[in-house]
Amino acid sequence: MADLPKKILFFANTEWYLFNFRLALAKYLRVQGVEVIMVSPSGSYGKKLEEEGFRWIPIPMVRRSLNPLTEARLVWKLSRIYRTEKPDIVHHFTIKCVVYGGIAASLAGIQRVVSAVTGLGYVFIGKDVKTKILRPIVRQLLRFVMNGSHRRLIVQNNDDRKTFLSAGLISDEHIHLIAGSGVDIQRFQPKSLTANGPKLPCKIVFAARLLWDKGLAELIEAARILGNETINAQFLIAGEPDPGNPASLTSEVISEWKKVPNVYFLGHVSDMAQLLADADIMVLPSYREGLPRSLIEAAAVGLPIVTTDAPGCRDVVDNGISGFIVPVRDSIALSSALRTLVNDPSLAIQMGVAGRLKVLAEFDERLVFKKTLEVYRELLIDFPSSA
Repeated sequence: MADLPKKILFFANTEWYLFNFRLALAKYLRVQGVEVIMVSPSGSYGKKLEEEGFRWIPIPMVRRSLNPLTEARLVWKLSRIYRTEKPDIVHHFTIKCVVYGGIAASLAGIQRVVSAVTGLGYVFIGKDVKTKILRPIVRQLLRFVMNGSHRRLIVQNNDDRKTFLSAGLISDEHIHLIAGSGVDIQRFQPKSLTANGPKLPCKIVFAARLLWDKGLAELIEAARILGNETINAQFLIAGEPDPGNPASLTSEVISEWKKVPNVYFLGHVSDMAQLLADADIMVLPSYREGLPRSLIEAAAVGLPIVTTDAPGCRDVVDNGISGFIVPVRDSIALSSALRTLVNDPSLAIQMGVAGRLKVLAEFDERLVFKKTLEVYRELLIDFPSSA
C-alpha cells in the first residue's frame, strides 16, 4: 500500500463550498497525518475554515468573469501559490476551478492533479448564446487539463462519467465514480415518529441555491396546484440566490413567489439536521445535479423524496421505494407525487425507512473518504517522487 500524501491543496470557487462540503474530508485527512490547505475566493467562511484549524488562502476570483486579462492573472497567481506550497496533490472542485487549477498546476510543475466535477454546471446545461459559444472552448480546456497519466477525474454520477468518456476528455482508467461528498449518518438520524403519524400541516422542504435550474418554477406551480386543492401542506424553501451563477433567481421573482399562501422562504439555514428533523417530505425538481447533498441528508433522516429523472437526482432515489422520480420540468407530475405522500403518511414513512437504508449502504461519508484516499494513493503509486 502506498504512503499517504504529506500535503494536499483544495481549490474551490467558494469558501462556503469548502466549509459545507469538503470540511469533513479535510478533517479525515488531517487525522491521517495529511496537511490540507484550502484556496478559494474571499468570503466569510474563510474565517470558519481557519477556526477549524486549516490554513486558508484567499485568491481574487470572479466566478462570472470572462475578461481574458483578469482570468490570466488569476491563473498566474494560483500557479504562484502552487509553486510556493509545493503540495503532493492538488484537488480541484467544480468546472472553472478544474480548468484554471489544471493550467496553474502545469505552470507550477505540479504532477499529481485530481479534478472533482460536482455536476457539469451552467455552461453545459444553459441554452443561451453565450453558453453555446463557451461550451466547445471549455471542452477543449478540460481535455487539456485532464489529459495525462498523472491526472484523475472524480465524478458523482454515471451520466457525467459517460459524458466525459464519450467526449474523449479522459481515458476510462483515469476516471473514478464516487457518490458525492457523503453524509454524517450520526448527525443525520431518523426522527422519532408518533403513533398518530406526522402533525399537520405536512412540511415539504426544498433546500438548495435559488436557481432556475433547480426547478423552482415548477415547484412553485406545484405548490399553487396543491394550495388550490386545499391540501394541508407547507412548502419551506431553504436557500439563497447565487449572484455568481447566471441562473440565479432575482429578488423580484422571489418577492412575487412569496405571495403564494403556502410557500415560505427561509433564507440560509445553517442547521440542516434540525430543519430536516422537523420536515415530512423532501423535494428537489432539479434539471441536473452532480449528486445532491440535500437529498442524501434527507434520506439519512428518513424522509421520502420527490425528485426528477435527471442526472444525479435519480441516483439517490429508488423510484417507488424510497420516493418518487418525476419527469423534469413537469409541475403536474410533481404535484401528483407530492399529493400522494401528503395523503398517505404510512407510505411516506415506509419510503423514508427505505431511503435511510440506501444511505447506509451507499452514501455514508466514511465510504466516500476511503474511496477518495484510494485515488490519492493511486497517484502516489504511479508517481512516487515529489514534483
